[in-house]
Amino acid sequence: MINKLLFSGALAFESLSWAMIFREPTLLEGMLYIVLPHAVACVLLALALWAFLPKRYKSPLPWAPLFLFSIAFFIPLLGMIGVIFSVFPALYLQRQRDEQVWQTMGVPGLPFRPLERRHSPMFQDGGLQDVLYLATDPERRLNALLATRRMPSHESVPILKLALRDPADDVRLLAYSMLDQKESGINQRIERLLDRLNQSDEASAEESREAIHAGLARWYWELAYLGLAQGSVLDHVLGQARKHAEQSLALQSNPEIHLLAGRIALEQGDLHAARTFFQQAQTGGIQFEKIAPFLAEAAFAAGEYDQVPRLLAKLPEHALTRPPFAALARYWL
Repeated sequence: MINKLLFSGALAFESLSWAMIFREPTLLEGMLYIVLPHAVACVLLALALWAFLPKRYKSPLPWAPLFLFSIAFFIPLLGMIGVIFSVFPALYLQRQRDEQVWQTMGVPGLPFRPLERRHSPMFQDGGLQDVLYLATDPERRLNALLATRRMPSHESVPILKLALRDPADDVRLLAYSMLDQKESGINQRIERLLDRLNQSDEASAEESREAIHAGLARWYWELAYLGLAQGSVLDHVLGQARKHAEQSLALQSNPEIHLLAGRIALEQGDLHAARTFFQQAQTGGIQFEKIAPFLAEAAFAAGEYDQVPRLLAKLPEHALTRPPFAALARYWL
């Protein structure tokens, strides 16, 4: 009912405005009898059409009805007709939608808690380091440390070192005990090899002495590689590892020991010796792709940054897509 009154009022005021045009009014009469009725008619028409619009087109206010008013008001005579013939066909002759053969679904939100709880007393969801960082229950952190017994030493030692800063005494003591056990095991092997070396005499076969020196070099290097030696102790361990590696090579050439000696020299910062050892390892039959990462490390330490991508490119593609070379490949290649 109200819309009918608004349309009727708009028609009446617009008819009055059109009728006054043919009387040749003055400027003041034109403003009063032509422009003002036209403005009132446009306001009534805008309100009436705005009421017919779907809900999503009615906002924001007041810009939606003001848009309709502007089109009708600023286009004399034809403005109102244009608005009417553009709105009503769109309302009553809407385009038919095709049948929707699939249903659009929003992205579901993540649950606040896990949907399934695992009751394994040893292993937890996520990494062991995350458990040590985030778990509030000391029992869970102790279980994470116990789980490292099933891991290689080069992966478990960083986790055990992290546990040395744990606020719980039990966790710190267990981590220290496990680290000490690993270090003691390596030291015992070194002591046994040193005893065998001291017991051997000049009549002993050189092959046996070469194997003992090679074993000592490997175990001393293991202490350094696992991070079980630091500071001056690390320097001593690296020195002993290199000495025994060189003594082993003096008795018998071995490409694996050349590679080990190169890694030891690289850790000591002796880049020239490291490259020499790596070259000898390659000459002895070690594949270049096994030596390339260490040569790239030596090039980086020497400031020869243009050589790093060339050397990393020698690695097989499957190696560049997995840790630890995946991040290096994204940066350098």
